[in-house]
Amino acid sequence: MNFSDIPSYVADFLNYMITIKNKSPNTIKEYYYDLRNFLRYLKAKDLNMLSQIEKIEDLENIDVSNFEIEKLKALTLSNLYEYFSFLATHFNNGPYARARKVASIRSFFKYLYSKAKLIPDNPAKDLESPKLGKRNPRYLTLDESKKLLSAIDGENKERDFAIITIFLNCGLRLSELVNINLSDIKDDMLRIVGKGNKERIIYLNKACKDAIENYLKVRPTEGVKDKDALFLSERKKRISRRTVQYIVEKYVKMAGINQKKISAHKLRHTAATLMYRHGKVDIRSLQTILGHQSISTTEIYTHVNDDDIKKAFEKNPLSGENQDVLDS
Repeated sequence: MNFSDIPSYVADFLNYMITIKNKSPNTIKEYYYDLRNFLRYLKAKDLNMLSQIEKIEDLENIDVSNFEIEKLKALTLSNLYEYFSFLATHFNNGPYARARKVASIRSFFKYLYSKAKLIPDNPAKDLESPKLGKRNPRYLTLDESKKLLSAIDGENKERDFAIITIFLNCGLRLSELVNINLSDIKDDMLRIVGKGNKERIIYLNKACKDAIENYLKVRPTEGVKDKDALFLSERKKRISRRTVQYIVEKYVKMAGINQKKISAHKLRHTAATLMYRHGKVDIRSLQTILGHQSISTTEIYTHVNDDDIKKAFEKNPLSGENQDVLDS
C-alpha cells in the first residue's frame, strides 16, 4: 500500500504490524483508514473546522501527511472519547464500527509508547470498547441452501457452482476463497491461509471434490494471467472479491431468497450453522474448521432459533395437562 498521505510514524506502525505482528492486508488497510481519519479529525479540530464536517467524505481533503507527533503527546483519554462521540453523532458509527476503531487506536498508541517510545504516556491505555449486544448470525436454512445451489446456471455455471458449494460446505472467508491456488489442493485436502497468515487444512467432501473437478474441465488454460489461481474471472485473472459478491447476490435473487438476509460472508455463517445443527459437529471441531482463534467467536453458531424454543415449551411435561384439568 502507498502510505504517502500519512506521517512516517504511522507508516512505521503499519509496517510493524505487517512484519512483526503478521497482520493480514485487510487488517492493515483498516488500520490505515482508521488512523488517517483519526488524524484528519484532530487537524479539523485544531482548525476549528468540526462544525463543517457532516459526513466522512468531508474529511478527505484534509492533508495529514505532516501531522506533528507533538500533538499526539498532548492527547488525553477524554480527547479520545470525544472522538468516538463525534463518530457516533456525526457519522452514525454503530458500536461495532466504533469497536474496530478503538482496537486500531489502542494498538497504535501502544506502539508509539512501548515500542517506538515516541510519546511519554499512552492515552489509550484505559480506552474501553463500546459494549456490543449479542447478535445471532444470519444464515440460510438447509432448504434455502439447496434452492440457492439449484438456481445456478449460465455460461459460468461450473465455476459459480464450485464457488457456492465450497462456501456452503467449508465455511471459508471471502478472502480465503478468492486466494485458493491449484497448488493448495491435494487429493481431498485444501490448504487455506487465513487471518494472520495462519494455515489450516480443510477436508473436501464429495460435493466439493465433484464441483471442483467439473469446473476444472472447463477452466481456461490458455492466456491465463495467474496460472495457479483456482477461480478465474472472465478476463482470465484471479477472481476478485467483488465479483464473488456479485455472483452470490445474483443467485440469491434468482433463488427468490430475501437479498437482505444473505451475502457472501453469510454463506460462511450458513456452513457453520448447518455443520453444527445438522451435522452435530462439536464446537471445538467447528473452531478449527473456521479458523477462529478464540472459542468465544465460534460460540455464536450455537444459537437456537424460534423452532427450537417452541419445541422446548412443547416438551414441558405439563404442556398437555391444562385441558384435562378443565375437563375434570
